[in-house]
Amino acid sequence: MLKYAESKSFSVCGSPVCGDFCERMVTGMKYHVLFPGLGLEFDISPIAFSIGNFSVYWYGIIIAVGFALAVLYCMRIAKNHKVDPDKLSNCVIVGLITAMIGARAYYVAFMWDHFKNAPLTVFNIHEGGLAIYGGLIGALLGGLITAKVQKMKLLPVLDVAVMGFLIGQGIGRWGNFTNQEAFGTQTELPWRMVSENTGMIGVHPCFLYESLWCLLGFVVFHFVFRKIRRYEGEIFYLYLVWYGFERTLVEGLRTDSLMLPFANIRVSQLLSCVIFVVGVMLLIFNAFTHKRIKTDPYEEEDVVVVEDGE
Repeated sequence: MLKYAESKSFSVCGSPVCGDFCERMVTGMKYHVLFPGLGLEFDISPIAFSIGNFSVYWYGIIIAVGFALAVLYCMRIAKNHKVDPDKLSNCVIVGLITAMIGARAYYVAFMWDHFKNAPLTVFNIHEGGLAIYGGLIGALLGGLITAKVQKMKLLPVLDVAVMGFLIGQGIGRWGNFTNQEAFGTQTELPWRMVSENTGMIGVHPCFLYESLWCLLGFVVFHFVFRKIRRYEGEIFYLYLVWYGFERTLVEGLRTDSLMLPFANIRVSQLLSCVIFVVGVMLLIFNAFTHKRIKTDPYEEEDVVVVEDGE
C-alpha cells in the first residue's frame, strides 16, 4: 500500500492530504493567509456562497473558469490545426466526463485504506479527493477514443488539447490556494506562505509555482513554439517536457505526496520524470524525421479541415 510523505496536519476525515479543510468546509471558517516576505495577507474561505444548506466552493468555480477558457481557446485554434471544431467539441464533452472519473479513480486507488471499509464513500466527490494526473489521463483517454471513433487525426488533436491543459492547470491551481492545500516544505524564502493549515510556519506555495509555470508555458507555446513547429504532435511532445520538468521538481517539495511502499520515491514525481524523459526522446527522434511546417498554425486564415476517411 502506498504511503504519504510526512504532513503537518490531519483532517477530520482522517486524510493526511487536506489538513483541516474538511472541517472548514463544514463550519465555513476562513483561513488567514500571509505572505510575510511580500507584506501580503488575505482572509479566504473555501466557500464562495451558500444557498440554504447548499454551498458553492471557490475551488469548483475556479476549475470551471479554467475549463471554460481552455475550451474557448482550443475551439479558436482548432481549424488552424486542421481539426474540426464540431468533432473536437464531442471530444471535450467525453473528455470532461472521463477526466472526472480518472481523477477520482486515481485518488481512490492510492487511498484505498480510507475507502475499503465504506466503499460507497468513493462517490462522495463533494468531500474532495481528485488527482490531477488521474484527470489528465482520463481526459486524454476519453478524448482520444472519441477522436478515433470520429476518424480524426490524433496528433493535431493532442497539439490543441495540451494548449488547453496549460490554461486549465494555470488557472485551476488557484483552487488549491482557496483550499490551502498543495503546499510544500518549510522555507524562509520571501514568497513563503503562512496559514493555519501550514501550522503557521512559512512553506513553499507549490500551487503558485505550478500555476505560474503553466501560464508561462501557454505564453511561450503560443508566441514562440508556433514559429519553430515542424510537425504534427510537436506541441504535445513539448508539453510533456515542459510539464514533466516542472512537476518533477515541485513534487519534491510537496508534503502531501503519495510514496512508493518499497522506496522513498513520490509517485507523481516518478511519473513526471518518466513523462519528461519520454517527451525528450520523442522530440529527438522526430527532429531527424520531419521538415519544418511553413504555415503558422495560429495565423488567422481560412483552413480546409480534412479528416481521415473523408
